[in-house]
Amino acid sequence: MKFAPIKLLETKMIDKKNLRILFYGTPDFAAYSLKKIMEEGFSVVGVVTAPDKPSGRGLKLQSSPVKQVAQELSIEVLQPTNLKSEEFAVQLQRISPDVQVVIAFRMLPEVVWAFPKLGTFNLHASLLPQYRGAAPINHAIINGEKETGVTTFFIEKEIDTGEIILQSKVEISEDDNAGTLHDKLMTEGANVVVRTLQMIAENKVLTQAQTNNLSELKSAPKIFPKDCEINWNQSATAVRNFIRGMSPYPTAKTSFEGKLYKIFTSEIATEKPTLKPGEWLIENKQLWIGTTDHPLGIIEIQPEGKRRMSVKEFLAGYRGGVEF
Repeated sequence: MKFAPIKLLETKMIDKKNLRILFYGTPDFAAYSLKKIMEEGFSVVGVVTAPDKPSGRGLKLQSSPVKQVAQELSIEVLQPTNLKSEEFAVQLQRISPDVQVVIAFRMLPEVVWAFPKLGTFNLHASLLPQYRGAAPINHAIINGEKETGVTTFFIEKEIDTGEIILQSKVEISEDDNAGTLHDKLMTEGANVVVRTLQMIAENKVLTQAQTNNLSELKSAPKIFPKDCEINWNQSATAVRNFIRGMSPYPTAKTSFEGKLYKIFTSEIATEKPTLKPGEWLIENKQLWIGTTDHPLGIIEIQPEGKRRMSVKEFLAGYRGGVEF
């Protein structure tokens, strides 16, 4: 692919301490990058994050991880409910960022992402253009990928389609699940964000246009509760990948004898006799469930209304199809 300098940048260099950064993000994945940016000596002049939400039994208002980090670092926090409001426009003018960094935040209106003179870039947890969408980490594992990565790109009108600044590959091991891969990508993503900011400050950004002319363009749509049901009419490898890709959240689910179970960890049992898809076999304090080829040995499970537990703990209270 042909590379070309990004047209948004000025010709002069900017000291990183003078580069005014407005940071947008909400979860831990974003908070980690915010910490890294500050540790590297950049100037974050403000943080935009989600409004506090009621949480727990007492419905006490809970701040986002990004807000908590921002307060620890004495960074101004903005929590607009409407990014198109006149109030937020005034705040944006007052803060006057040179560049905006967006990580795990809602879609920005054009009037916001087009505001800074040096542009607005996003960190995405995949090697774009593959796995555009809200759940790239889950879908990469579900599809049995051996590697994924992170991408920084300048935001444009169509979601996840802007010109690529930097990418970095990350290996997916056989034992990775969505949680462990999340942490790998969070760490590498923070490094890539810092490198991207350094390139912008030094006016060394070269961008690469994304292409849709791939043999297979895989998407990563948001996962809803109905999407969490395990389809046992697949190979053991496919089912295990699905369980890994849903663990620990939103979690793969299955029903048996009228009860719902969440399954977090499993292994392929090539030495066990063939079971019908979805059929349970309990033997020697172990549980196997059938697929279209090999059974899956269940390692961690959560019965409906109970906590997550090892399968041995579960079976200790399971007799003849009845839990007690």
